[in-house]
Amino acid sequence: MSCSIPQSCFRKLARNTVRPSQLPIFLAPAFSPSQRPQCFSTTSPAQSRVGGAAISVPPEVSLKFVDLPQAQIRGRGKEIPKTAVEIKGPLGELTLNIPSFVNVAHDEAARKASLSVEDSTIAHQRAMWGTTRAHLQNHILGVSEGHICILSLVGVGYRASVESTATTVEPEYPGQQFVSLKVGYSHPIELPIPQGVKASTPQPTRILLEGVEKSVVTKFAAEIREWRIPEPYKGKGIFVNGETIKLKAKKIR
Repeated sequence: MSCSIPQSCFRKLARNTVRPSQLPIFLAPAFSPSQRPQCFSTTSPAQSRVGGAAISVPPEVSLKFVDLPQAQIRGRGKEIPKTAVEIKGPLGELTLNIPSFVNVAHDEAARKASLSVEDSTIAHQRAMWGTTRAHLQNHILGVSEGHICILSLVGVGYRASVESTATTVEPEYPGQQFVSLKVGYSHPIELPIPQGVKASTPQPTRILLEGVEKSVVTKFAAEIREWRIPEPYKGKGIFVNGETIKLKAKKIR
């Protein structure tokens, strides 16, 4: 026997304001006032305000603002950067293009740099606010102290070395070195070290990458890791900067 109710009955019930006490028992939950769902967190939601935080500029680092030439591109005039910041330090020099809607204020006396946007209600400007600040802070840290990545090779017979020549890869610039990996393949794995990155092997199972630009260092570390991504059964692979992995339970047949 079907217990479905015709749609006309639902229309009448929806049209007429009825009390839950006047409804049948099986229809009372459907017409009860909706309760507000409770969140797991007890704290009120708040957006990050990291974009407005000031950046400390070390005494040995200098910032120079340069106006960029403007090109007429239809439909993308607001996205073209108008200003670039040249960051100079003891380890090198980097340049960062600043979006047109982001303003950078540099206080040389207080050694502070702060960023602001034209309209914080626009989602794209809010997103680029924190992103631009992170890039500027990474550049300042890179030219003053540098960025490092430590790769650990975990596995039987896994080894790494830095070679001045390679048999499978051609050098891209004079004096380029190569990272040679032995991670279980029958063929040699030789990766050219990008310009601006210094690689060394303090131990046969450790690779130390140093560089001024963080994106270049971390990208090269990711390329090395791709040859042996950590697997969750035996815990073997190439781990970056203290990376950990949760091992899975062994299957017993």
